[in-house]
Amino acid sequence: MLSSGLTLIFSMLGVLNFAHASFYMLGAYFAYALSAAVGFWPALVVAPLIVGGLGAVFERGVLRRLRARGALAELLATFGLAYIVVELVQLAWGRGPVDYAVPAALDGVLIPVAGIAVPAYRLFLMGLACTIAVLVWVAFRATRAGLILQAALSQPAMTQALGYNVPALYTGVFVCGAALAALAGAAGGNVLVTEPGMAATVGSVVFVVVVVGGLGSLGGAFVASLLIGLLQTWAVTSDASLAPWWPQSAMEPVGGAGVLGALQAAIAPIARLSVAQLAPAVPYLLMVAVLLWRPRGLFGVREG
Repeated sequence: MLSSGLTLIFSMLGVLNFAHASFYMLGAYFAYALSAAVGFWPALVVAPLIVGGLGAVFERGVLRRLRARGALAELLATFGLAYIVVELVQLAWGRGPVDYAVPAALDGVLIPVAGIAVPAYRLFLMGLACTIAVLVWVAFRATRAGLILQAALSQPAMTQALGYNVPALYTGVFVCGAALAALAGAAGGNVLVTEPGMAATVGSVVFVVVVVGGLGSLGGAFVASLLIGLLQTWAVTSDASLAPWWPQSAMEPVGGAGVLGALQAAIAPIARLSVAQLAPAVPYLLMVAVLLWRPRGLFGVREG
């Protein structure tokens, strides 16, 4: 959900929204505050609508005014917004985590899947993410509104001449992207930790997913999300070591001076690492490998 929202915004506006993970964090916090008053399920709907409205205000009030100055000005504006959101969240809810709980109906319920007991809420999250992916793809590829959006993407002047309000389309896409990020936060903030650092935790990985999948490709974002999730889960649960991949000389005690000794001293600690210890770096290693093999990403439709 996070990656598809970011991909939508980039596809239409041509801007990598650095505040996208901040919308995710706002969705989690708004859902937490609303769930205490109206319950989890209404909060799951209302929180993305609120964040989408805030996204509309930001796009119309800031990004639209900066569009004539180029993509760099818009990118810096989103970068600044990310810092502002973090400070506002800390002022409103404090610096520590909040007690955002899984809904009681799904809390602690285990459902057998292929002989493995899976928490019901995890299955709900997977179903929600897949449903949103299908709906976004259908809306973008198989509806009149989606065809108009694609036309505005490739030929904005002609689309405007045909009577369509292209700036309003840009605002609508930004709202949808922000709402998708907020929905991800509202649905996943109770499984993960809802705290002011959550945006920084997922922000970099989301950009890696978008780059690996290909800038502007919704299908690429979906495939890259699954690929990175599977690889990172495998790495976390693996007991393999990197030692067999290194020469025996790299494992021996460091001796000597000069360039060879310094190189051996740098390699030796890496050679002793396990695959599980490198799990946090797996998404970035995959991104480097994909960019070396295919700079546009797996399903990229734009060069960047």
